[in-house]
Amino acid sequence: MQVSSATATFAMTFSASMSVVEYYLLKRFPIPYALYFTAVATFSALVGQYVVRKVVSIFGRASIIIFILAFTIFVSAISLGGVGIADMIEKIKHKEYMGFENICTYDA
Repeated sequence: MQVSSATATFAMTFSASMSVVEYYLLKRFPIPYALYFTAVATFSALVGQYVVRKVVSIFGRASIIIFILAFTIFVSAISLGGVGIADMIEKIKHKEYMGFENICTYDA
């Protein structure tokens, strides 16, 4: 279990790091925001680890971590879907371009 967890953590860290490097090279990387979010994420991770460790010790079951992860993924999926639908409705109201082309016409 620890090997797969370490591998997944490495893959996520590597992927995120490459995205950071890419944005930095494209000059689209606001350093003050990045430092702020790094500090908030680090603090939140430490607090989260402490809270989860306490919850696991209270209940005596490590499976609570799976439920926390499932709940987090569920909430994020619903939130992202809601934001996407809200953006789409606004674009439809204002008759904005949404990236779709007429498939019946072809300009060669």
